[in-house]
Amino acid sequence: MRVTASAKTISDHLLHWYQRHARALPWRNPPGTPRPTDPAWPYRVWLSEVMLQQTTVAAVKPYFAKFIETWPTVEALAAANEADVMSAWAGLGYYSRARNLVKCAREVAARGGFPETEAELRELPGLGPYTAAAIAAIAFDERAVVVDANVERVVARLFNIDTPLPAARKVIRERAEEITPQEQAGDFAQAMMDLGSSICTSRDPKCLLCPLSGDCEALDNGEPDKLPVKAPKKAKPERKGRAFWIEREEHVWLVTRPGTGMLGGMRALPDDGWSAQADGSGGAAQSGKTESLGAVRHVFTHASLTLEVMRLDGDPSGEGEWWPIAQIEHAGLPTLFAKAARLVLAQR
Repeated sequence: MRVTASAKTISDHLLHWYQRHARALPWRNPPGTPRPTDPAWPYRVWLSEVMLQQTTVAAVKPYFAKFIETWPTVEALAAANEADVMSAWAGLGYYSRARNLVKCAREVAARGGFPETEAELRELPGLGPYTAAAIAAIAFDERAVVVDANVERVVARLFNIDTPLPAARKVIRERAEEITPQEQAGDFAQAMMDLGSSICTSRDPKCLLCPLSGDCEALDNGEPDKLPVKAPKKAKPERKGRAFWIEREEHVWLVTRPGTGMLGGMRALPDDGWSAQADGSGGAAQSGKTESLGAVRHVFTHASLTLEVMRLDGDPSGEGEWWPIAQIEHAGLPTLFAKAARLVLAQR
């Protein structure tokens, strides 16, 4: 019979492992070292945490570097043109994060800096429970309970929590609260993230290398890879739409999408009004002769889309801009419309 490990034993084992195996990341302070006094430190932590929401570390690294080079402080980002920020964000996905990034930067600049508690951070635009807790712990050394998908997986296995998600989240948070230490909460949070991403993975967990293997109830039970139990995924609706390539003298007509909704505020090709809730109208959004150039497919959070790309010979309607085709990669098109542009250019 396994003797249940104390919370201190678990946190000590994990922090010792983190001291030796922490990932070196451009937004991270080395484990066990004092919190940086640089006033830009909370900004870097906040920026990285917003970018990392539902996005991999590998995808975030080049975007983080670009943002820090272009806007090295929260004040610089607050003063930025929102269109420039949206363009720099293009390809990273979940574009509401970019819109909230600007709103939050302006709020922080108006306050004179980042608030230092989890409760106050929750008041900022775009900061949910996880992000606020992560910034409080990592940037300000506040004891905050940080629970993301990696932490959910580690805790569910550590305590053999077999209640299906999302119902399990309440008890998972309670157990995470129990093992979060009073000191080094930021290191502990990042250690849990690193453990979940590299050792306690969703498939084929590397239990022989895990610093918590001696404390893990799911391993003792013999099936750690079965946890956490997830509810069956719902099939995503399939949507159809059209986008229009209108070309004139080596320029293509681009529009700016409405500030809210899918891909809000981004430059794009004009389209027929498709959304996650409905197919496009099917007709031309502009007047003129059309020719199909093929289709591209893209998967969003709430729907999958097949977008037919139409060459349109005619004058554009509404507001927009003529963009040099040779510079299309600098237009900041979101991934869907970048795919459409590549489809067209491959046929020129």
